[in-house]
Amino acid sequence: MTATYDEVSFTSMDTRCTGGHFRSESDRLAGPHGRPVVVMAHGFGGTMDSGLAPFAERFCSAGADVLTFDYRGFGASEGLPRQSVSVHRQLQDFHAAVVAAQRLPGVDPVRVVLWGSSFSGSHVIRVAAGRADVAAVVAMTPLTSGLAASRAAVAHRDVGAALRWTLVGLKSRIALARGRAPSLMPLAARPGQPGALALEGAYESYLSIAGPTWRNEIDAGIGMELVKVRTGRSAKQIRVPVLVQIADFDRFVPAGSVARTAVQAGAQVHHYPCDHFDVWPGHQWHDRAATDQAAFLDRVFGLRTASNPGPPRSTPL
Repeated sequence: MTATYDEVSFTSMDTRCTGGHFRSESDRLAGPHGRPVVVMAHGFGGTMDSGLAPFAERFCSAGADVLTFDYRGFGASEGLPRQSVSVHRQLQDFHAAVVAAQRLPGVDPVRVVLWGSSFSGSHVIRVAAGRADVAAVVAMTPLTSGLAASRAAVAHRDVGAALRWTLVGLKSRIALARGRAPSLMPLAARPGQPGALALEGAYESYLSIAGPTWRNEIDAGIGMELVKVRTGRSAKQIRVPVLVQIADFDRFVPAGSVARTAVQAGAQVHHYPCDHFDVWPGHQWHDRAATDQAAFLDRVFGLRTASNPGPPRSTPL
């Protein structure tokens, strides 16, 4: 074992969020003020018990602590409405999680790393751009352009079905605005069935990492949140090391849009000849992706621990 695990909680906008503290048993990356800490959250509809632990354990082996958490309305966290994605709320939750991570025992509060994948990959770019206490960012197959992702989704759908679910989504958003529960649709589905992710293999891939708190439901208005995602301006503002991992054959997040954001952020880029879910636990490219993430932390913090315990701001890799 390279880590111990404790459930923790913190408050985001007066609502309790549940998290998990993976405490490293290695001090290899520790500085005078403690170990680095990685703050991790899932993409839309995911929960912290759905595939995050293997990544967290790899970071702990490298010598960093990890805080995973569920957004309000998902998984073990409290909050209403349930299963409804809001970019604004999730950004608030990420900021609150950073503060919670800085208060964990054994952690250096100025050596915070943000980790996100897919939908949360855009969150970490935006959160890092707005904070001076973030030391590095890991964005795995990040959704950096909602417009590009929406176009990709429409290209793989029947036009009539897409229009029907757009109408359902509009009704769901109206219901939310009036304080009612949203209309829900399956998050993952098999081809030809209604669902937010309905390409071949998506249903099986998501279920292969799904934890006990995950629900295969999502607000049908997710498409209206998707188009709000724009990371270009934030990427240009980041002044810390960034790792961007691109799945070259990604059918859900267009690789070209991710590459453009990586250039804007001055990121280190790793390419993998695979699809969106193939970097997750149980899939072919997971071990390589996780190894690259741990190596990135080692480059950011390992050689600086003795001489420069502060965050490596503006230091090229």
